[in-house]
Amino acid sequence: MFILLSMLSYTTIAQPVLSNHTFSQENNQIGILSLPGAEAKFKLSGENSGLFRLKANKLSIRKGSIKSDVKWYDLTITAKTKSGSFEQTFRLVKDEFIRNRVVAHRGAWKNTGATENSIAALQHAIRLGCQGSEFDVHMTADSVLVINHDPTIQGQTIHTSPSAKLLALKLPSGENMPSLESYLRAGMTQNNTKLILEIKPTINKERALQLTKKVMATVKNLKAQAWIDYISFDYTICMELMRLDPHARVAYLNGDKSPEVLAADKLWGLDYNQSVYQKNPDWIAQAKQKGLTINAWTVNNPALLQSFLDQKIDFITTNEPELLLKMIQK
Repeated sequence: MFILLSMLSYTTIAQPVLSNHTFSQENNQIGILSLPGAEAKFKLSGENSGLFRLKANKLSIRKGSIKSDVKWYDLTITAKTKSGSFEQTFRLVKDEFIRNRVVAHRGAWKNTGATENSIAALQHAIRLGCQGSEFDVHMTADSVLVINHDPTIQGQTIHTSPSAKLLALKLPSGENMPSLESYLRAGMTQNNTKLILEIKPTINKERALQLTKKVMATVKNLKAQAWIDYISFDYTICMELMRLDPHARVAYLNGDKSPEVLAADKLWGLDYNQSVYQKNPDWIAQAKQKGLTINAWTVNNPALLQSFLDQKIDFITTNEPELLLKMIQK
């Protein structure tokens, strides 16, 4: 019985996590390694391990090791504990991510002919030079993660439909409905545009937690952490993301919690509808004071776009990324 309980508790210990996954010529410090729920000693391995240095669980890339033509390095880290060893491979990405505040809502689709939430819309956002491209994730009846805004598509309810049927559907632009894996793989071919992953609310808490774990596992398996910022309307999902990875960048969408509450729960930011800031005009200043990131959605009106630019919020989600980019470049 004791052995069984030990094994069960062992499986609840998370894999090694890293507080950051990027590096640059200007800053060779990457992040801090930890193993949630346990003390551990860490060891670097793999063909790129000699490029990195680990001291007091702080990971850095050795000066002079950064090659101009390399976008990222994979590094395997083993965490040794009293209970055993845990291994995780991280993709450490050269930080060439754009910082212009423009987030393309469901990709860049409105002015390009692409279908929203398609890989083509993502690729258009990347080519435009957006800081981020937002997309929506649901889970099928057989627990496959797919990209779509609504809980239904072409008359099919996603959570009750098999993935084979859904992934065979043709979008208006001719593409197939993308899976999360195919979408992330497309986004990870570059290191300029972040992928803003929205986990959609689902039918109950149990399924929400299952969906969240599946999303996080997919991101970790693909080594996509450097690219991903998470958002959700469901606070349970936000908190589960933080439990699974305390360093995940998680912002809340629903607009019903103050910056003070989000900061107390250690979220990364607030990502509220434009109207929420109009009703609570002091929240932007409060969020800045608390060190939270601030996003407004979905802002398409030029006057409102300019207003949020003037207030120097961190991100603006829009269906008009081309317009916002022009305004920023003036």
